[in-house]
Amino acid sequence: VTVIAPAIPYQRGKLFSMSDLRLPTDEELLEVLQMVKTIAVVGLSPDPNRPSNEVASYLLQAGYRIVPVNPSLDQVLGEKSYPSLAAIPFSVDIAVVFRRPEALPAVVADAIEAKTPRLWFQLGVVNEDAIQMALAAGKQAVVNRCIKVEHRRLLAGLR
Repeated sequence: VTVIAPAIPYQRGKLFSMSDLRLPTDEELLEVLQMVKTIAVVGLSPDPNRPSNEVASYLLQAGYRIVPVNPSLDQVLGEKSYPSLAAIPFSVDIAVVFRRPEALPAVVADAIEAKTPRLWFQLGVVNEDAIQMALAAGKQAVVNRCIKVEHRRLLAGLR
């Protein structure tokens, strides 16, 4: 299932189904990738063989500021790690999420508290309740896509 809601109109209190969501255009993905500068990586692992570490390393090399979010670590990829999005003492442009689907409602609640405007749920990270929470709170959400793959495809030669 690939769903995304990059800026669909949402009316508070209006119920919607996953079929109401639509795929993003390349222009919308490009706009997000060019707009963001500071990326919180929720669930960033210190293990270089884990996808979260590989993607975060790639984004760091591509010129983005990476902010690790992992409560069990002090530092990852040379950056201070925070226990939650709400604990970050500055604003981030997007949270890229590498957590199990069942953990997503708590991650979205944290993003709402932290006023994180955008969420990018990596491949396989899909939870309908969490997506509905994010949209109800006015968040932009990219779901079941890899930010590294999309960056390479749309921006590799531009940064």
